[in-house]
Amino acid sequence: MIRLVLLIIIFLISLLNFFDAPTNKLWLLAVLVNCYPVIFAVVTALITSGAFIKQRFKWAGNILGIITIAIFLSPVLRAYDIAKTTRAEMVTALGETAVFPVENRPFMFSKLFKVNNVKINPETLTYTTYPGFELKLDYYASELSGSRPCVVVVHGGSWSSGDSKQLPELNSYLAHVGYNVAAINYRLAPVYQNPAPVQDVKAAINYLNKNAVKLNIDTGKFVLLGRSAGAQVALLAAYTLNKPAIKGVVDFYGPADMVWGYSLPANPWVMDSRGVMAKYLGGTFEKVPQNYTASSPIEFVTPQAPPTLIIHGKKDVLVAYGHSERLSAKLRQNGVKHYWLKIPWATHGFDFNLNSPGGQLSTYATEAFINTVTK
Repeated sequence: MIRLVLLIIIFLISLLNFFDAPTNKLWLLAVLVNCYPVIFAVVTALITSGAFIKQRFKWAGNILGIITIAIFLSPVLRAYDIAKTTRAEMVTALGETAVFPVENRPFMFSKLFKVNNVKINPETLTYTTYPGFELKLDYYASELSGSRPCVVVVHGGSWSSGDSKQLPELNSYLAHVGYNVAAINYRLAPVYQNPAPVQDVKAAINYLNKNAVKLNIDTGKFVLLGRSAGAQVALLAAYTLNKPAIKGVVDFYGPADMVWGYSLPANPWVMDSRGVMAKYLGGTFEKVPQNYTASSPIEFVTPQAPPTLIIHGKKDVLVAYGHSERLSAKLRQNGVKHYWLKIPWATHGFDFNLNSPGGQLSTYATEAFINTVTK
């Protein structure tokens, strides 16, 4: 009976691959399910295999265990399916001259068991000073010699928390394959509101330009990359700063349409999205509608916008999938080169583990996109 109860619990957990997490704690659990499917499958297999002897409901437990293992591993099969067409889709979206990673497979089963062993210790630099405080960035120098493009990374955290130390694995990986990476801190809400973070991105680029010789930066090739709230900042900066040196922008599950987003709030048991937006924009939409419009990247898409990579999981319960649908449509209307990597099973933060099914796909697409726009 104990085995059956455990299997029922773990079966319900596996359903986070198919259904939206209904609470904040279950969203965090969904991130782990997305990132470590093999571990969950192995645990299920151990329970199913008969670690508990002389159990009642033996066959019911066996059947439930097999179904649960299949559900946990379903992202693996779906990742294979997406990987089959990723290269062709990116060529169609970005052009025949798209440049793909040396490892030309977007997903490999063997990588699920690999530990990220690429770790580059960044140098912390002060890039701008305000009265009473400094803003710093973490600089990951390219492991390839010579003047190299620079990726400016903008962290998430609902515009009110987080820092440049967030999810450093991709930063190290990009530096390893030949890019300088500057992960920046920026002024946070509610003390500082839009467009303060965008101004900080501009200040960071100016600093990197001034110190380009020392930092081995190709000043004509910058790419912005952001996650969640940081993606909103990165997109808005890319579309409004009018810097020809910004060759592209990578949007990991970012809110691209703040007006629409306010009209469709997240599940309050997961996050008070309207409250988060109000802190960042100085009030509710009813009070300051102009601030919501001014902070919506989608409002600033023009035919001159830089190429854009959109990455979003369909089970995202913090930033609605519809943001990326709307951004992709606006980019298409304006003839802007862009690729949208859709990950059906993934939730917000699925890229926590670069070797997970979603992590492998997103890392491959990110590297291929940066290769292409900076070549």
